[in-house]
Amino acid sequence: MAEVTKLIHKYLRHEKKFPHVWCPGCGNGIVLGALIRAIDRTGFTKDEIVLVSGIGCSGRMPVYVDFNTLHTTHGRALTFATGVKLANPRLQVIVIMGDGDATAIGGNHFIHAARRNLNLTAIIINNNTYGMTGGQYSPTTPYGALSTTSLYGHIEHPFSIAELAVTAGAAWVGRGTVYHATLLDQLIEQAIKKRGFAVVEAISHCHTLYGRTNKLGGPAEMMRRQKELAVRVEKARTMSPEELEGKITIGVLVDRELPIFTQEYQKVREAARGAVGSKR
Repeated sequence: MAEVTKLIHKYLRHEKKFPHVWCPGCGNGIVLGALIRAIDRTGFTKDEIVLVSGIGCSGRMPVYVDFNTLHTTHGRALTFATGVKLANPRLQVIVIMGDGDATAIGGNHFIHAARRNLNLTAIIINNNTYGMTGGQYSPTTPYGALSTTSLYGHIEHPFSIAELAVTAGAAWVGRGTVYHATLLDQLIEQAIKKRGFAVVEAISHCHTLYGRTNKLGGPAEMMRRQKELAVRVEKARTMSPEELEGKITIGVLVDRELPIFTQEYQKVREAARGAVGSKR
């Protein structure tokens, strides 16, 4: 308990910004706890960290932490983060987004950030809905689910954030749930330490809008559902597609070494300086 209190006072703006705005039982608090524990273990100082967010329930997170923070516009968190990283590559830039923020209005930025292999950490909280703006369906809302914009059942099929990141070229991709809090800690720590574009998809179903609308129960019931559906990636490799239907694979999906954009960009800058100098 003493260690928890120490981290709270070290990393949170506890005297100015609380109580928080999240619903009781929301998994965003678990993600926030996992984030500060992971940062503490990596050894980065608060001045070396930049936490960037867009708009949505997750967008509030930079308000509560005592790092360099940037609260940006909807879907554009990665573009602002790219500018920060290119301006000062020594900073450890972490981007927190929701599924709608990152993969709907921000989907194009997400794909190209992964393709470029920017040296950033992207944490995407997937709650299957637009939780802040009224419970509309998002790119990850399951087929057939109810929402305020699919009153008779969602007719679009969702895509997998983690698998999209793998396909787009991210150097490291992991997925966890807010039920598996210890694993989530470990995944975020690994993602921060990884050199290159690292993505953590954190499954955190919204019980207030998505869960209530679809009669899935409250926070405890929905977290138990995460436990029942989750399968470690090591076990998933031994299962058939039929056995994996409806399951959530958790763990590290990919870990590879790729050229890092900021380092390649620095080579271009040095080559340009040399070319200009040779003409003088």
